[in-house]
Amino acid sequence: MEALLQYAWKHKMFPLKPLVTTDGLAVEVIDAGLQNRDAGPDFFNAKVKIGGTVWIGNVEIHDRSSCWRVHGHDRDRAYDNVVLHVAGVVDADVVTSEGRRVPQMVLEVPRDVAANYEALLREDRYPPCRAVIPGLDRLTVHGWMSRLVAERLERKTAGIEARVELCGGSWEQALFVTMARTYGFGVNGDAFERWASGGWLHAAAHHRDDLFQVEALFLGQAGLLDPSAMTESRREAALGDEYFVRLRREYEYLAHKFGLTPMDGGAWKFLRMRPQNFPYIRLSQLAGLYHSRRSDLSRLAECATAADMRRLLAAEATPYWQEHYVFGPPVRRSRKALSPSSLDVVIINTALPVLFAYGRHRHDEAMCGRALDMMSQLKAEDNNITRLWAECGLKAENAADSQALIQLKREYCDKRDCLKCRIGYEYLRKDASSRPSQSPLPTTPGGGA
Repeated sequence: MEALLQYAWKHKMFPLKPLVTTDGLAVEVIDAGLQNRDAGPDFFNAKVKIGGTVWIGNVEIHDRSSCWRVHGHDRDRAYDNVVLHVAGVVDADVVTSEGRRVPQMVLEVPRDVAANYEALLREDRYPPCRAVIPGLDRLTVHGWMSRLVAERLERKTAGIEARVELCGGSWEQALFVTMARTYGFGVNGDAFERWASGGWLHAAAHHRDDLFQVEALFLGQAGLLDPSAMTESRREAALGDEYFVRLRREYEYLAHKFGLTPMDGGAWKFLRMRPQNFPYIRLSQLAGLYHSRRSDLSRLAECATAADMRRLLAAEATPYWQEHYVFGPPVRRSRKALSPSSLDVVIINTALPVLFAYGRHRHDEAMCGRALDMMSQLKAEDNNITRLWAECGLKAENAADSQALIQLKREYCDKRDCLKCRIGYEYLRKDASSRPSQSPLPTTPGGGA
């Protein structure tokens, strides 16, 4: 209930009757103040007129005024500048650490707002606010989607910055780790990140001009050149494969030279996976990108459009893998290149977030803006989340929109944080008696990049 009281105060959703203190003084809320999500009073720098006198200070809100003492605010100097205490029920006086008695006001949440909020919390289908979505004006939707995609990039920025720190401050290595994780395409994401974070990339840098040596290092460090980690049939086929023997011999030389230890090859998943996504193919594609230096941060920063980014990051496996999925006899030759949709996944989940994060690091707003602009040039993702939002009336027109809808579900809908959502605001402010019954929906979806 306290969260709803804070919400009503923030948006001035007051009952249709005069506001007064418990002492009978008229209250006018000129400015509700800035909501504080951290320790301290709930709203900073509010401006209220109490009994004809204008006060500028902080506002604290509780379900019951007795919570003031329970929470220790009467002993905390951070609350000495509270000019008004707002509560659903006033059952005790409120006094600061200086002994000053704080004016109090009972706030009744409007009946429609409370009824709509209860309806949102009761609804177990997704999204609970679908009734108002068709009636949202385009300006409201556009503004909220723009904020959501920025939030999603901010969230990814935090993860990238953590990787930079783990990589000793190296943005290049953090980019490599982030891209490697994306190349796992969900199923092998953890294995790819562990592989890329193994601290061996310096060895590859010394032999970057030789694609064969790069591929040997990539596959060897992944534990995929270790016969003991293979099934019996796969081991027999590999040991009879000349290319495998050459790769293994080269890796053993490089591992001895640089003192390298491979990861456990059993960490990679192959079952129920399309052969195009086998780790051998993805690692070979990454080796080609790394060898060509097209995955360097400086090259990403030069891209002006999404088309530039696609041309830069288009990846293809080495010739051996054009007619193999695993070591052994060749199969029908087929081009092992990233599909357009997979390439867009790499751009959406690696290139643009890293570009945005690096722009923030350099205080380069133009770079951040370019990342956002390129996101809007890419096709919308097609997954369970975007399809269900489309059924409700929110159709993603581009990748920026689809990323916004993923952010909306994961950070607002899944957490039932309707009070922070713009669509939730529109739902809460409507006439509860006009709320239509909601038709049955599929169960809450998963998925999304």
